[in-house]
Amino acid sequence: MNKGHGRREHRQLQVSTRLAGQFDWPGLQQVCCLTRTVHRQGKWTTEIAYAITSAPRSLAGAQHLLAWWRGHWGVENRSHYVRDVTLQEDDCRIRGGHAPQNLAALRNAAIAFLRLHGYTNLAAAFRACAWKTQRLLAMLGIFKK
Repeated sequence: MNKGHGRREHRQLQVSTRLAGQFDWPGLQQVCCLTRTVHRQGKWTTEIAYAITSAPRSLAGAQHLLAWWRGHWGVENRSHYVRDVTLQEDDCRIRGGHAPQNLAALRNAAIAFLRLHGYTNLAAAFRACAWKTQRLLAMLGIFKK
């Protein structure tokens, strides 16, 4: 049972190898069923989610898979949230050809670049780079301070 964010949550992961080799799915090793029972605002709800993995049971049992599943939210918070909220990617109206993929690649490169330079607050980092273009150009190696 975990507590946080105004809720109590219990997770149970069931894992099976019985379907490995039964489907034409390259690398399928295990199937998972995650049952989350959540108490929020006085109400209990049950959510069920399914997953497949190429990780064999010898490398990742149920406890490892549950930790990986929960760790996925770290990716959501560190990358997708920044792209959606700070860079307002969902509001972008560019839709044609390869432009959306190219802009997503540029956004990812900018996020990675700023993280490599030690920034943790990317909103502040983008503001700083917008106001101090000479510093940004120096960081990129285009202009020397």
